[in-house]
Amino acid sequence: MWETLATVRDLGRVQEIGAVLVRYGFGDLVQRIGMAGALERAGRLLHIGRGGEDSVLRLSPPERVRHALQDLGPTFVKLGQVLATRVDLLPPEWIDELGRLQSHVPAVPIEALRAQLEEDLGDAPERVFARFEDVPMAAASLAQAHRAWLHDGTPVVLKIRRPGIREVVEADLRLLVRLAEIVQSQAPDLRRYRPVEVVRQFDASLRRELDFARECRNAERIAGNFAEDARVLIPRVYWEWTSERLNVQALVDGIPAGDLAAIDAAGLDRHALAMTGADIVMQMVFEDGLFHADPHPGNLFFMRDGRVALIDFGMVGRVSPTLREQIARLLYGLVFQQPQTVCDVLLDWTEGAEVDEARLQSEIDAFVDQYRGVLLKDLRMGAMLGDVTGLLRRHGLMLPPDLALLIKALLTLEGLGRQLDPDFDMTGAAQPWLQRLMWQRHSPRALALRGQQSLSGALDLLADLPRDLRRLVQSARRGRLRGQIEVTSLKAFGDQVNSAANRMTMGVVVAALIIGSSIVMNAVSAGSGNRWLMALGVVGFVGAALGGVWILLSIWRSGRHR
Repeated sequence: MWETLATVRDLGRVQEIGAVLVRYGFGDLVQRIGMAGALERAGRLLHIGRGGEDSVLRLSPPERVRHALQDLGPTFVKLGQVLATRVDLLPPEWIDELGRLQSHVPAVPIEALRAQLEEDLGDAPERVFARFEDVPMAAASLAQAHRAWLHDGTPVVLKIRRPGIREVVEADLRLLVRLAEIVQSQAPDLRRYRPVEVVRQFDASLRRELDFARECRNAERIAGNFAEDARVLIPRVYWEWTSERLNVQALVDGIPAGDLAAIDAAGLDRHALAMTGADIVMQMVFEDGLFHADPHPGNLFFMRDGRVALIDFGMVGRVSPTLREQIARLLYGLVFQQPQTVCDVLLDWTEGAEVDEARLQSEIDAFVDQYRGVLLKDLRMGAMLGDVTGLLRRHGLMLPPDLALLIKALLTLEGLGRQLDPDFDMTGAAQPWLQRLMWQRHSPRALALRGQQSLSGALDLLADLPRDLRRLVQSARRGRLRGQIEVTSLKAFGDQVNSAANRMTMGVVVAALIIGSSIVMNAVSAGSGNRWLMALGVVGFVGAALGGVWILLSIWRSGRHR
């Protein structure tokens, strides 16, 4: 299968991926997905038997995966960071280890950036800005940041996309999509991690992150949602210089959220900061429907006047009104010990998945019951959500991507809040928002609106019923009424029968070619033919040989896939 993947433009990268996987002890995976044979035929011998250096093998599996992703470069580092949000797929030790992935890389010299930067700005940065620093403030795998000053003295930050990074990402994404398909079909024990679905989510997320103009639109939308809240600061976007490859925003001169010593030195109230951060996230989730999906300490700053500043809106999550209501019901059921509510919401989220509902309900009852009688202030929302995601993993259930992002964001927020204030109560901070949402759901206006929608839907159904019945009767009269039933096991059986019939037909054709060609060649040898007749006999034998090879390969492949 890897021959299709190993095109001329990607073969070098395929070899590098295989070598890194083997180096970190994943030679068995390389062999199982058919990668080793392709690489060896390409001229690169992989010593798979040992499976890596002894020092590497002493690392835990999550550590080895993290190091492998780090060595494979920016695309795979970003993949690890996305996987670190999938608390519904991976256990906590994997989430923690992948959360340590850093995309810091050596900065690109300004000379390598200048041509692209001048094209995006329309002129040299030294003429566009009053002052521009050649030395970057920070460098990451996709971009690096440079400080500059406008002519009025305002400091700004230029986030510049690395030249050529899109081509590198595109090539890696092609390989990842193919790799995910092979892993899902060839490695049954890894199938439960839904590699194709995860890579599809990652593909969309990374393409969005490469578009810096989209990031700025997200920032402005969130800034508009908090326009009346003086506690929140979102840096201004300078659209006259912002594009897909360049992001120009006001510089946030604040204290990083993880610098507790500087926060104390500035005389800021840690408890108030933690509560403000919680209110900001709750509003984004339960009121606005658009939230910052990566609120780690590097993206949060505290201003000396007590405001909370948010930066880097490349990764955001969206919550529809229906999903928002379901999240509120889930948290409400957890906080106020309503196991049936929790079960109903989880089944709604995993609709279509095969699940033992009785067993799921039983486990949820036991899970919620352990919190019965516990004071609200003693509940830990992060621990509860962690238990819920563990329950989902045990049942092989998968959350929608935005929900996984939300749970990860809430877990990160609670950890940051407790770092600021050991007595931080995330559950208490969420309670007013949950109660408000539940009241809105059951208010007379909301009930009347839902009743109106249900009545309208029923009337539309009744209005369309005569037309649908007429079409059904007409189809029956014309003999066009058909029913379709798909049974997976019968389909597989039918495919096997079809394959066997194809082989039998080919066998008959091969036999006919052999017999016919033998008759022709016998006639030629007896002196009753000419050279064209001889050529016809040779062509028949060649066709028979090719048909025989096809039959043998078909039988061999079917044996391998059993």
